[in-house]
Amino acid sequence: MTRGLGRTNLRRVSTHPPRTERSRTLEAVIALVAFAAIGWATTASARPISTAAKPEQSSSGGATKALSAPQAVLLGLVEGITEYLPISSTGHLLITEEMLNLRDGSEVSRSALDSYTVIIQFGAILAVLVLYRKRVLTIFQGLIGRSESGKRLLIASIVAFIPAAVIGKGGESIISDRLLKPWPIVAAWFVGGLIILAVWPRIKDRAGVPLEQITIRQAGLIGLAQAAALWPGTSRSFVTILGGLLVGLSLSAAVEFSFLLGLLTLTAATAYEALGHGSEVVDQFGVAIPLLGMAVAAVSAFFAVRFMVSWLNRGGLTIFGWYRIAAAAVVGAWLLIAG
Repeated sequence: MTRGLGRTNLRRVSTHPPRTERSRTLEAVIALVAFAAIGWATTASARPISTAAKPEQSSSGGATKALSAPQAVLLGLVEGITEYLPISSTGHLLITEEMLNLRDGSEVSRSALDSYTVIIQFGAILAVLVLYRKRVLTIFQGLIGRSESGKRLLIASIVAFIPAAVIGKGGESIISDRLLKPWPIVAAWFVGGLIILAVWPRIKDRAGVPLEQITIRQAGLIGLAQAAALWPGTSRSFVTILGGLLVGLSLSAAVEFSFLLGLLTLTAATAYEALGHGSEVVDQFGVAIPLLGMAVAAVSAFFAVRFMVSWLNRGGLTIFGWYRIAAAAVVGAWLLIAG
């Protein structure tokens, strides 16, 4: 696939109108403000781990750990910005929580926090639903028998969803107990960055088939790749986009299928957490704080997805590889200093 063809395909996939120079400038300003807010809030709120305050006790004797509005905004920004970029939202959220000393409570409060960061994914889901509403409508038409291409995409999405769902459920305790920690995330960031830098130059110019021609075999292989993202820090977007390219999809098709597969995967995860731990989240954080996190995640994800599609038109995945390596180095150094 030539770079010119890739640009054409990515514009075709995009569901928003062509952007003017003014809108590009506005998006750049918003992105800069968002990243500045993350840096300010993290610096202002972080304390040395050794002097972290203990969680307060509720009247019932259980540990509580309330989130402030600025912390909710920060977590929403981190979730929205990183969910669909190939840099791992789970990894960024956990490291942010560590820097804010939000993970120093009992297992009960930690469980509620983990559920909270999954539930606010609903905001990121809404962002992609808005941006890719036409494709989602096509899939819905396939569900009711009115679109053959929509039916193909629906079946492909379900096939790709199954491996991660089965493996994730079976290995839930291992992931939570052994991998949902800073050092495994740092390792996943670093290794993923090296893979991007090694593989992307070799596949960036490959021609590939459009999304409408995806096969069950291709979907299944992408699904197996998605299962690798159960290791926190790997990034679901990274492995599904790379997997799509390696099985023969065009860049535009791989990116869009990653987003569509994310809708199914993230919706299932959000619903699972809401049904199983929703009351715990409300008990710990109330109602307004989760809603605030969802709203911020929705807005930031909207602009992050647009940025990613626009960037891939020009620069490809290389920048994300370097970012992952830099993030691993910075966070690794911080962990060593913090002890």
